[in-house]
Amino acid sequence: MENLIKTLLEGNKRACAKLITMVENEVDGYEEVLKSVYKYTGGAYVIGITGPPGAGKSTFTDKLVKLIRKENKKVGIIAIDPTSPFTKGAILGDRIRMNDLSTDKGVFIRSMGTRGSLGGLSNATQGAIKVLDSYGCDYIFIETVGVGQSEIDIVKTADTTLIVMVPGLGDDIQAIKAGVMEIADVFVINKADRDGAKRTSLEIQMMLDFKKDWEFRPPVNLAIAETGEGVEETYKNILRHKEFLEKSDKLNEKRLSRNKTEIKELVQRRISNLVRNLEYSEDMDKLLAKTMTKEIDPYSISEILFEKVRNNQY
Repeated sequence: MENLIKTLLEGNKRACAKLITMVENEVDGYEEVLKSVYKYTGGAYVIGITGPPGAGKSTFTDKLVKLIRKENKKVGIIAIDPTSPFTKGAILGDRIRMNDLSTDKGVFIRSMGTRGSLGGLSNATQGAIKVLDSYGCDYIFIETVGVGQSEIDIVKTADTTLIVMVPGLGDDIQAIKAGVMEIADVFVINKADRDGAKRTSLEIQMMLDFKKDWEFRPPVNLAIAETGEGVEETYKNILRHKEFLEKSDKLNEKRLSRNKTEIKELVQRRISNLVRNLEYSEDMDKLLAKTMTKEIDPYSISEILFEKVRNNQY
């Protein structure tokens, strides 16, 4: 384990892959790995890319990363894919679309399945970010599964959240405005050669007009990822947001809030694991039988079992 961490810090790609696999599969000792590498994190800038299915997120990520690589920056990509119902692994649709990058020594790509996690991300995402950060990435891209109204965990994970929209998906603004529209730091209308691209851009601008007190108003630009048109402008918008966060000290605030959220989620996960053990306890079976004879009610049982969990009796 110590040797893996040592070679990770030296920039070994294989060590990085092995440690992310440990984190994803929650292999014994994975938390010790994350504790060890934590002091080497904080250098990477995390960019979240999200949007409705079919918006071209993977193609756009591919072009954006290739542009950044021209500056000789080291890039990590975590592509969150739907989970196979059979193997629980990721269905590698996103990674296939970024196949050219897989041979670039300065790019690390990892596909992750959601494994039942809601919110558009995987439970292992935060851990994988820490491994990639300590591996020496300058930028880490997190591409979510196609999102709707509630899969907005990316805003709790990324420094800058980019939403890729596309015209021609019906009333797409109405379809996602209840959740996703409020989290964007940068908007891009991909496939801008289609009819309705300018109208979609105008609708977003009108929605942004409803809020008057923007500290940083999310910029909106048109793009065609297939040809690379508009990708450079999008990158400049991301850098503008990065500069705003750094100058206003909002970046530290955002990362502090992220740490708080992560700690709460870790505690909740530990509690959930304890509660899961209740399913196999004899106490549960005995008390459950009494609910049928009305000797006791579910609310009283929950209080009894909660006290047992709190006193670490499971």
